[in-house]
Amino acid sequence: MTLIADPVEPTTTYAVESWCDPVIDQLGHDPRSAYVETFWLPILGPSSVWLLRRLADGLDRNPEGFELDLIDTAQSLGVGMRGGRNAPLLRTFERCCRFGAARMHGPTSLMVRRRLAPLTRAQTERLPQSLQARHDAWLRQSRTSPSFEQMQTRARSLALSMIQLGEENITIERQLHRWRFHPAVAHDAVRWALARAPQAEAPTTTLKRQGISDDVA
Repeated sequence: MTLIADPVEPTTTYAVESWCDPVIDQLGHDPRSAYVETFWLPILGPSSVWLLRRLADGLDRNPEGFELDLIDTAQSLGVGMRGGRNAPLLRTFERCCRFGAARMHGPTSLMVRRRLAPLTRAQTERLPQSLQARHDAWLRQSRTSPSFEQMQTRARSLALSMIQLGEENITIERQLHRWRFHPAVAHDAVRWALARAPQAEAPTTTLKRQGISDDVA
């Protein structure tokens, strides 16, 4: 089945939008995460992972969607655009679609997942034995580790507390990084807290009195 359709006329841009999925958005992994780099990379290939990272950055800056320059993207990823449908960049898009990380919405519009699902059993079995063992260990650890929703709630609460204490946005985000929150979670937390800070009541305790230390995350 053809995943990347031939446009009526040659195009040099794609319209990129988020592919929303409540389940995957909660349980999945950011394309820039260690999970994707470690376990999805052998399945998708390096150019697909780098493309998804680039698209995730773009959607962070433009949540409503943006225009992706195909020639610029091909050059920045070190792949080509020549060859029609068989151009390396278009094959990279097609691979992302084949594995459910993106889907075409018309000939020049692309919907992209903000998070990638955990590997299926069949996909895990395609990994080298060493990575299969690491994936099994990750699964065991994830059962006892905080969920994404818990980490998000925790980061948002900390960000709101620091805003109430008068900290600057960049300082808050850097502190969340030091507390080992993923950059995407930290960025979301600051944006969320900024939208709610005017309505928030003044805090009655400082972060230290709340028992927060450098290893909070």
